[in-house]
This record gives sequence, C-alpha cells and structure tokens, in this order.
Amino acid sequence: MSYEEPTYSGGYHEEARVISALIYPGFDMLDLFGPLEMFTMLPFKYKVHLVAQTMQPVPSKQGAVVLPDMTLEEDDRPQMLLVPGGQGAGAAVESSAILQWISRASLNAETVMSVCTGAALLARAGVLDGLSATSNKMALNWVETQGPKVRWKAKGRWVQDSKFYTSSGIAAGIDMALAVIAEQQGKEVAYETALYAEYSWNDDPTNDPFTKKESGLSTLVGGNQFL
Repeated sequence: MSYEEPTYSGGYHEEARVISALIYPGFDMLDLFGPLEMFTMLPFKYKVHLVAQTMQPVPSKQGAVVLPDMTLEEDDRPQMLLVPGGQGAGAAVESSAILQWISRASLNAETVMSVCTGAALLARAGVLDGLSATSNKMALNWVETQGPKVRWKAKGRWVQDSKFYTSSGIAAGIDMALAVIAEQQGKEVAYETALYAEYSWNDDPTNDPFTKKESGLSTLVGGNQFL
C-alpha cells in the first residue's frame, strides 16, 4: 500500500466534522492531543474546538497551559465530543457545569469519546447508563463508583457501544481515535493516518495487554496518580 503525505491548506473544509474537546484543570495532555493528532491529520474531514468553563488558560496535568476556543455555554451542540482524563478528573466530576454540558452535548452528538478517566465524567453525567465502557485499569475501581449503572469492562483497549467510545489508559485513546476514523472514513484511511504518524495501530479492541490480570499491574492507592 502506497501513501502520499496529505496536502494541508492551512485551514479546514467547511464540511469537516467538528470535534469539541473538553479541557479542565489537570487534564492529561496525551489523553487530549493523542487522539486529536490523528483526527487533524485529516483537515478536510475534522476540525477541533477546545472547550472549557471559561476563556481563561487551562493548566494540564503536565503543567503546560492551553487556551480554549470557546466556553461550554457557547458550544452546546457539538457533532463529536472528546473527554480526556487526568488528575483533574476527580474535581471535574463534581462540576455541575461540566456534567450538565456533557449530558446536553451528548444528546445530539454523532460520536462521544472518552480517554482514560474521562469515562468517569461521562458516567457521572449519566450518559453511559446501561452501556458498556472501559477506562484506565489502574483507576477503574474509582471510575466504577462514578457510574454504578454502567457495564464496566475490565478488559478492552477501547469499548464501543452505539455512538459512545471509551478507551483505556492514556495512549489507548490514539487507537480509539483511529477506530473512529475507520468507522467514519474507512479502515484504509485509518491505516494510512497511522502510517503517516509512524504509529503501530492496535486495531483490535480486545487486544488489551494492560489488563491487570495479564500485565501484573496493581491498582494504586485510590488511583490518585491517574485522576
């Protein structure tokens, strides 16, 4: 299979799907920018809005500060929704403004995605009730408490249930994003995107080498490192 580097026009096509990516203090950078890197390699297909409670700069878990494009109130009908995890997830699940936005935005969104402990926010907002989902295995005990009506899966690189995609820890969000691209644009496009990024795509959601039973990982006290 041959591959040609995409031609970038310096902008986005007017018919590109809009991904509204939530940012909040303490979000994990790879949770957010790993998936967005995959989507934005297809600028004629996807464009991104970073959405926050206010227009103030938002510090990530790693310390880098990110500027939002719009507030929650300004973006209430996204086509696609991405919710990252991070140490700040523990505080974010207590934010009525964030939870109400997730609930409202998820109603009409074509696709709703979470990475790592971002699934806790979806669960706390009630949008995963009755559905299957997963999260970072080392924080899964805590995440489960945020959504007792969710069918949590202890094994899965990512889980798709209807329009909801939830991925395991951190880097798994890249595999999930490529799966969404494959669903919307075709599997060949997803493979070409991974090739351009020099990324080896794990395209099997059941191939989860980081499941606790198989990897020997143990849950950290309270999962605090991952919230």
